[in-house]
Amino acid sequence: MLSNNSKAPDFTLYSPDNKEVKLSDYKGRKVLLVFYPADFSPVCGDQLALYNEMQNIFEEHDTQVLGISVDSRWCHLGYKESRNLDIMLLADFEPKGKVSKLYEVYDEEEGTARRGLYLLDEEGTIKWSYLSPIDENPGADGILEALESMEGATSK
Repeated sequence: MLSNNSKAPDFTLYSPDNKEVKLSDYKGRKVLLVFYPADFSPVCGDQLALYNEMQNIFEEHDTQVLGISVDSRWCHLGYKESRNLDIMLLADFEPKGKVSKLYEVYDEEEGTARRGLYLLDEEGTIKWSYLSPIDENPGADGILEALESMEGATSK
């Protein structure tokens, strides 16, 4: 994975409604990048449902959540509708895994993103990251601790 305190590479991906989304669009806000293997898989479903339920907490921390997998925007659209997800899902579909590779979370053998988290500050610097075992939901404790730590550092 990319190292903490390094600049997060900018990227452009598409949302399920075919809107172009750039990481740089979120400059001035914290961003949580959630790389995950696939829509409609059990662990991913639990992980994304948790983050969806926590949207108000992420908003309190002025943090935008971006879920990224190699699935197509059409797959994301069906997934969002079936799971009632409000979080932004982005398609790292073509060229397949380009952004996942850029963030060093692409699994060449499986052809999917690994379960990686990156928390970026308002300037797009990586402040926290975590690579979870593929079959394990990383939950949100580490994310919340990192957000609180970031806010504590800026208030000093």
